Amino acid sequence: MDPITIGLIILAVIVVLGGAAFVSTRSRGRDLELEPRKGGTDLLERPRDAELDTADTDLLERDVDVVDDAPGDVLVEEPVDDVVVEEPVVKPSFFERLTKARTAFTGYLGGLVGMGKLDDEAWEELEEALIRADVGVSTSMSLLEDVQSRAKETGAEEGAEIVGLLKTRMQEELAGKDRSLTIDDGETNVWLFVGVNGVGKTTTIGKLGKRLAAEGNSPLMAAGDTFRAAAAEQLTMWAERTGSEIVRGNEGGDPSSVIFDGVKAAAARECNVVLADTAGRLQNKTNLMEELSKVRRVAAKEPGHVSEVLLVIDATTGQNGMSQAKVFAEAVDVTGVVLTKLDGSAKGGIVFAIESELGIPVKLVGLGEGVDDLVDFDPEEFVNALFE
Repeated sequence: MDPITIGLIILAVIVVLGGAAFVSTRSRGRDLELEPRKGGTDLLERPRDAELDTADTDLLERDVDVVDDAPGDVLVEEPVDDVVVEEPVVKPSFFERLTKARTAFTGYLGGLVGMGKLDDEAWEELEEALIRADVGVSTSMSLLEDVQSRAKETGAEEGAEIVGLLKTRMQEELAGKDRSLTIDDGETNVWLFVGVNGVGKTTTIGKLGKRLAAEGNSPLMAAGDTFRAAAAEQLTMWAERTGSEIVRGNEGGDPSSVIFDGVKAAAARECNVVLADTAGRLQNKTNLMEELSKVRRVAAKEPGHVSEVLLVIDATTGQNGMSQAKVFAEAVDVTGVVLTKLDGSAKGGIVFAIESELGIPVKLVGLGEGVDDLVDFDPEEFVNALFE
């Protein structure tokens, strides 16, 4: 066989073998295409305009920061920190916290506003409304006498006009009094806290300690209530919370000695205000009131300087608070009143009774249980709240 023939035979064999291999490969490819892709629809079978899966679009929909520091064109995703915006804490207003006092007083005034000319019966009911709010009998009568006099002068007759005159007169009753808390420069100031049991003296001291420290003062607390077992512990807790100094004595010890030690310690440690707690006592116990007078005298000894004597009264006690104020004022020369629990009292009229009958200004009021809920008394806001 010649060489040409042999070459053609070899070529034919190569063509036949190559075709068989191609057909085999195609067959295996079709078998693979018929087997579905694990985890979802086959990408080859999905229409071009079909929506992408959430997992596939996750990177497209997410805001990312791209950092071009990887090799080549690789994009590195860095998470974006969530920014947490804290909502400011909005405390209830003076108006909102006096709901009970307003409800008791304005229940009658609401009907009075829509009345025409007031008759004698209406005037009597208005006086009764003032007395029920614990404004006091003598103070209520005095206020209404002035209002009636002004009504005659101005020709006011209708209910709304009379209510307006009463509001103005009540604002005047509380105006013009010094409600500041005294801290004399260069002195070891002593603020003495007095009152019956359970009115909130120790808690008031704790809240004032925080306030004084925040204002740049250096308070020292003196645990002069040596008769109540938990009093010193409670005051110690407040001192730790507010970063204040504290001096305490033995249980059942002489309260005057504890307070005097507190004054000396304050002078040595350069604390400018001593917040002196005293034991709660009933105003009808003569011996206890005499002891309180002694505490007052001892606190004023060098280097002590008594700049405030604050009588703490529970606003919910109403007229009983007036009897307390009278006796304590005689025993220790009270300079101001702290009226606690005013937010929960329907007897807020006690403010007028204290100030008009005793001439003692209300300096602080408690409007809640929080540490910042002991606030300066604002007479204008107080009267506005009663009439709204």
